[in-house]
Amino acid sequence: MSSYLAMFIETIFGFFALFMITKILGKTQISQITPFDFISALLLGELVGNALFDKNAGVPEIAFVVTLYGILMYISEIVTQKFKRTRALLEGYPSIVVYNGKLVRDVMKKNKLDINQLQHLLRNKDVFSLQEVEFAILEANGTLSVMKKSDYQPPTRKDMKLSAQEVNLPVTLVNDGEIIYDNLIEKNLNEGWLFQKLEEQGYSSVEDVFYVEYNKGQDLLIIPYVDRNHQKWDV
Repeated sequence: MSSYLAMFIETIFGFFALFMITKILGKTQISQITPFDFISALLLGELVGNALFDKNAGVPEIAFVVTLYGILMYISEIVTQKFKRTRALLEGYPSIVVYNGKLVRDVMKKNKLDINQLQHLLRNKDVFSLQEVEFAILEANGTLSVMKKSDYQPPTRKDMKLSAQEVNLPVTLVNDGEIIYDNLIEKNLNEGWLFQKLEEQGYSSVEDVFYVEYNKGQDLLIIPYVDRNHQKWDV
C-alpha cells in the first residue's frame, strides 16, 4: 500500500513539475515546435516516467531531473534569442524547395523530402498541382509555406478596386451557459444589453444558450442548448 501512496505522490508532483516547466518556457503551439523541442519534450516525459517506477527515486530525484532539464531547455531558448548564429543549429532553418515554379531537387534531397511528401504538404495548403506554385518554403518545424502564381491567387479587395473595410475580431460573450464578463467589459457592453439581445431572439435566460459570439455591426451568433440532459447542441 505504501508503494502506491509513494507513486501517487510522485505522479502528482511530476504532473505539476512538468506543468510549471511548460509555463516557464512559454507558449509554443504544437505545429510550431522544432524537432529539437519535440525530442526535448519526449525526453523530459521519459525521465519523469522512469523516475516514477524507480524504487531508488523519489520526489527529490524527480525534482532534480525536471529542474535540471528545464534549466537546460531554458538556457537553449535564451541562447537562440541572444545569439542568432545558433538558431540554425538548434532550431533549424527554412529551405526553399520550389523556386520560380521549379523544384529545387538538391534542397529536397538534403531535407529528405520526396515528391510524394511534397505533394501531400501542398494538398494541405489546398494546392493540387505543382503548376500553381511559384515558391514553396519548407519551414524549420516541417510545415510548408506556399506562394501561388499570380494566376492562381484569389483576388483581393485592392485588386478589385473596392474600398477598405474595418476588420473586427469576434469575441465570445457566453460559453456553456456562462457569461464571459471580461469580454463584455472589453467591448464596452453590459449584462442588460446582452439580456436584451437574447430576448430579441427568443431566449429568456442566458442558461438557455450554449454559445454567444459578438461581432461589431452584426447580429449575435447564438447557439442554443437542444437537450441539456443528453448534451446535444444545435450547431
